[in-house]
Amino acid sequence: MFATLSSPLFVTAWASGTATGLGLFAVVGAQSAFILRQGLMRAHLLSVMAVCALIDAVFIFASVSGLRALTQWFPWLTTAVLWFGVAFLSWYALQSACRAWRAQGGLAAARDVVPSRRAAILGALGFSLLNPHFWLDMVVVGSLAHGFDDARMAFAAGALTASLLWLAVLGIGSRLFAPFFSSALAWRVLDGVIAVVMASLAASLALKGV
Repeated sequence: MFATLSSPLFVTAWASGTATGLGLFAVVGAQSAFILRQGLMRAHLLSVMAVCALIDAVFIFASVSGLRALTQWFPWLTTAVLWFGVAFLSWYALQSACRAWRAQGGLAAARDVVPSRRAAILGALGFSLLNPHFWLDMVVVGSLAHGFDDARMAFAAGALTASLLWLAVLGIGSRLFAPFFSSALAWRVLDGVIAVVMASLAASLALKGV
């Protein structure tokens, strides 16, 4: 029997899940950088955030329900995701580096080359499901949740709360910073930083896989 919503154990588990989630998710990694760029371009931001939130919700609760056991049954799955992630991050780093090399004319020009909704959603899927750090976070959440026994789903709810809060911060932040990206130089700097972040993540993952 799961802990009831009013029980102190539920509140403790939820708060712990929220704190853990913020510690894991509130970083400017691959997914966050992608969301920020979509928000600055106003390119299907709500669709991207909805997809990311849905993926987080499904896999947070799945991890608490036994995702860790799945990776133990199929150990090759971790390696496969790692190398797909390296390839995906390397490709996006190259794309960002090319954009940084070529001046695009600022925010107005960036909006003129907005990707389709389908491309944006596929990007959101890729930066989540092909990101080995995403899977590591899910395993950590699942492992810690089981320390709360009957209140483990409350821990999962807290982790999801943290995810939604961070997505909201990214969405609002991208709108607040939009005026600073009226120049081509600002976009080139942003894309250069994204390229470095993606390439660094790809390199670190590749070293772990060797």
